Amino acid sequence: MRHQLRHHLTATLLTIAAGAACRPQAAQVAQQPAAATPLASDAEIRDKDIEYFAARARRDPTGGSDLARLGALHVARGRETGDPRDAEQAEKYARQSLKNRPERNGQAAQVLQASLLAQHRFDEALQLALRARDDDPQNPSLRASVGEIEMELGMYDSARVSFDSIHVALGDPAVAPRLARWAELQGDTPRARRLLRAALATVRTLPEVPREQLAWYWLRIGDVEFRARNFAAADSAYRSGLGVRPDDYRLLSAAAHSALLQQKWQRAIVFGERAIAMTLDPATLGTLSDAYAATGDTARAAEYARVLDVVVLKQPGAYHRAWSLFLLDHDRHVAIVARKIREEMKTRKDVYAYDLLAWSLHKQGRDREAERAMALALQLGTKDPQLIQHAAAIRSGLTGVGNE
Repeated sequence: MRHQLRHHLTATLLTIAAGAACRPQAAQVAQQPAAATPLASDAEIRDKDIEYFAARARRDPTGGSDLARLGALHVARGRETGDPRDAEQAEKYARQSLKNRPERNGQAAQVLQASLLAQHRFDEALQLALRARDDDPQNPSLRASVGEIEMELGMYDSARVSFDSIHVALGDPAVAPRLARWAELQGDTPRARRLLRAALATVRTLPEVPREQLAWYWLRIGDVEFRARNFAAADSAYRSGLGVRPDDYRLLSAAAHSALLQQKWQRAIVFGERAIAMTLDPATLGTLSDAYAATGDTARAAEYARVLDVVVLKQPGAYHRAWSLFLLDHDRHVAIVARKIREEMKTRKDVYAYDLLAWSLHKQGRDREAERAMALALQLGTKDPQLIQHAAAIRSGLTGVGNE
């Protein structure tokens, strides 16, 4: 069963691998008498499993399997909490596992790739993905993994080759999320929707699928609908995901942002407050700042904006794009954000990187340069209202003062 889950759900492979690896420990917790001890939550079980495998790794630091499992658990926890330290820990354990066992250690290689992706080190992750694909060229999930990273890096010609070489059933959950994102980038929202819903239908038939995995599919479906501005469908998907995992900060944050754009200020505040109670996500702080400002509570709005500044400005490396967008929208730290964007674009030149570059140039009054960057942001025909609105604002700027 563990092998079957890992095969079918490669899109979020390590969450499931971690769950499968921890099943014996989870069973021990669940078997405790209910009258004496309440059933542990998934997070509590996972934390116990991290302690368990960490102890095993300390007793045998020369092994490979326990270190790989420990890394997978950290990847899973990092996805749920947003804590970057888990990705760093996962990378450390995966590298040690591969050092101890260089051959036939696919799980550690996958953990390493996932940890690098979580840290936005896409160029390094691509090399691992290419090596895995070349070792098993007929595996569609490995080809899709390469295409996904190429897509993130803006290597669209290569991504097209990777995705065009994949021929799988519509609902294959290992491949569908990547194909759906590719379809969405090219403006084919209906196909993206079909792929994700078919994959979710498949996943729901599989036994022992972690709740986090099901919630993630609802999040992806909701995000596709949100970007298409089908707010009712997006909110329905987010609610379905929260029905599976009520404290998933990603779903709570997405629901808050959706409410904000619909001018449902109190709803945005409720979901946003619940989200930051789980994880202090800067994007959600921005949503709360805007929602409170819209209600007239300028003091709370300013408070959340200040907290966002503190959290974001001390971040090393590139900023998360949602944070960058908030800062640019509010004319905050424009020069710093622009510098961060250009640093990231040394390796990652996808359409959203060009969109942020264009928007930062527009905010600096450099609309002629912004227009050129925006043309690259629109190169695939992506039907994202954010891109369309930015392009319109830049065109409007050009009709005023002709700046070069």
